[in-house]
Amino acid sequence: MSGLFGATSTTDEVLAGVDLKGKRVLVTGVSAGLGVETARVLAAHGAQVTGTARDLAKARAATEIVRAGAANGGSLDIVELDLASLASVRACADALISDGRLFDVVIANAGVMAAPFGRTADGFETQFGTNHLGHFVLVNRIAPLVTSGGRVVIVASSGHRMAPFSLDDLNFESKTYEPWAAYAQSKTANILFAVELDRRLKERGIRATALHPGGIQTELDRHLDPDMIEGMITQINAALAAEGKPPFQWKTIPQGAATSVWAGFVAPADAVGGRYCENCHVSEVTDAEISPISEGVRTYALDPETARALWAKSEDMVGERF
Repeated sequence: MSGLFGATSTTDEVLAGVDLKGKRVLVTGVSAGLGVETARVLAAHGAQVTGTARDLAKARAATEIVRAGAANGGSLDIVELDLASLASVRACADALISDGRLFDVVIANAGVMAAPFGRTADGFETQFGTNHLGHFVLVNRIAPLVTSGGRVVIVASSGHRMAPFSLDDLNFESKTYEPWAAYAQSKTANILFAVELDRRLKERGIRATALHPGGIQTELDRHLDPDMIEGMITQINAALAAEGKPPFQWKTIPQGAATSVWAGFVAPADAVGGRYCENCHVSEVTDAEISPISEGVRTYALDPETARALWAKSEDMVGERF
């Protein structure tokens, strides 16, 4: 069944005929884009969704479509979570633990991209702190709530290929800050987190995976100069034309969210566990030169030793052992 889908598959197509009644799912970042669409399709198929958002009012307005389309016992509730504040992360995790209900799938969807230099409430570089460390603490704290046979799905990016990964100076305290390099670092960290999390949770029957949703126009683009984006697309299209291929096309939001629901509910657990997925399949590992829109995951993003080292480094940074 998993081989039926590809780059243009939508969430509704991936979950066609799938009954999620009674399933509980946590989705971070349900105030816009992929998070809203992910919550919508899950609730429409009967899942009880808990969404997180930093701005609750914005999220409630954005998710009216989720509640309106919920069926077969599906539902949505929203809890407050600011991934750029570990106090907020811990308060959210404590509330979920106190509630005590189990989750079948956790989808770590929220994030920021190419942000100007900044620091989180705890002093971490904004993108690494938000995209990786916030989810690192949240997922580890609520790991006891993930039921045996469950999955953790971490939304990463092909952007991990934009820069090599190093554990040195993760907060850009001595090296020059470059928004895309920082984004690449945070997205590689997402993939490495999935690798080590999968290793640790496998004996409980829980699998973790990471994925690239594809090129989609969402609020994630808010820090980007439209002229820069247009220039990038022009370069990509010139390269595609030289190869005799059609021009680049953005994915729709339902196409972008499709790999998240495929990895969480449709793909065989053993196939995606500890792996990196895109376009509704497991991606090939390659260190060859590839275009920005080609498929492929870098070896360093799946390296188990680097994954263990990042885990230890992350524990040191947040002051917790998991």
